[in-house]
Amino acid sequence: MSSASRRRPSLWTPRTKETWTPSRRNVLTLGGAVATAGLLSACGGGPSVGGDTARAETTQTEWDGVDPAERITWWSNHPGNTMEWEQSMIDAFTAETGIEVELVTAGANYDEIAQRFQAASGTSEIPDLVGASDVWWFRYFVNGQIIPVDDLFAHLGVDTDDFVDTFYEDYAYEGLHYAVPYARSTPLFYYNRDMWEAAGLPDRGPETWEELAGWSEALWGVVPGEGAPLGLSHGPSWSAWWYSNVSWGLGAAMSEEWDVTLETEESIAAGRFVRDLYHGDGAYAGFSAQNNADFQAGMFASLVGSTGALTGHLEAATFELGAAFLPEGPVPGPTVPTGGTGIAIAADREPGQQLAGAMFLAFLTNAENTADYSAGTGYMPVRHSAIEGETMSALYEEVPQFRTSVDQLERTRTQDWVRVFTPGGDQIITDGLEEIILQGSDAEDVFPNVAAQLERAFSENVEPYL
Repeated sequence: MSSASRRRPSLWTPRTKETWTPSRRNVLTLGGAVATAGLLSACGGGPSVGGDTARAETTQTEWDGVDPAERITWWSNHPGNTMEWEQSMIDAFTAETGIEVELVTAGANYDEIAQRFQAASGTSEIPDLVGASDVWWFRYFVNGQIIPVDDLFAHLGVDTDDFVDTFYEDYAYEGLHYAVPYARSTPLFYYNRDMWEAAGLPDRGPETWEELAGWSEALWGVVPGEGAPLGLSHGPSWSAWWYSNVSWGLGAAMSEEWDVTLETEESIAAGRFVRDLYHGDGAYAGFSAQNNADFQAGMFASLVGSTGALTGHLEAATFELGAAFLPEGPVPGPTVPTGGTGIAIAADREPGQQLAGAMFLAFLTNAENTADYSAGTGYMPVRHSAIEGETMSALYEEVPQFRTSVDQLERTRTQDWVRVFTPGGDQIITDGLEEIILQGSDAEDVFPNVAAQLERAFSENVEPYL
């Protein structure tokens, strides 16, 4: 079919020569990945919310009379391959305070840490500090496994107003904060500048999804046979994250506080947009089991990926890397979700250990150290003072892509509660989106079932314990 014979795309309707189809290699690898995700979900990740460890009333500790412990333990998965950096921070902290911190690799990712932490509840294996991702910390809170940091930071004189608002408030409930932002990120739009030039496109990211759809035909002419204009992967802790951008851009949301809103007209339209990205005459998105690596190798012309992957792309890409804000939709307002992990203080520890843990968190996330972490990984500096500090300013001059990722923070908003507060909510939403992405199902058929599962998960595992 010639380009002249195609209908002109309407708002947010992508177009291309043909539907992108994953290669046999992609399908086989993805099958294993999906099966693994299902297995993890089936394992349950330890005790359910509201079990024997259900949240108790917060007790007040007079921190003035507490001496910090001499030794604490930190469970981490070393986001951004940062074990050596984390150990260097520990060494510096110990030299400054005399407090030793044992660094434990407690899992390969956020989910594995969370499952291990839940399984250790009530045992002597509980750490003092634990990774608390955006989709897991609230389960810790409801289970009574972590304490708020507010009083501890007030006692230590930590300026919490200096934290980037959307990062710190992601860990807030009923006026208290239950973790400290650490390896925080947003999705970012990456593009292959060489392909952009070959396609005759301006050297910038698309301002809207509609504009990207209009560019897709030119990009089809420069991507390899198994490639696509856009690489957009799926899976737990990812699908519902980038989907937030699409949903908000169309004036939709997955929930309004605890009320699930996936069956509204706007949400159904957002689900159909996702389907059309991958299926039909207008499709221009593809996926693989190694989305980042395949983008770096030139399989995809562009990629929606985490800012936490920025350093890896700069090091591994075989082309000039472009970075831009996420595309916007027709409805004005912030459309960029935040994500990643924070660090929480365990409830089942002595006050001295909790105080020592808070001291380490204050040190780890101060302006100098969060800037150093950001420069080495691509994760966001979590303090306002670090964003325009000496380290980051020098980095912007050398690597302007970092400036783009930090500037995009102005477009962020806190996430929909149903994804990050409902136990298993992210997985339930992911399953629904994968049905749309992999099978081409209609949101009208998928989202009502997803909504029912989310409502049941809330009524059974959250509502009785709030």
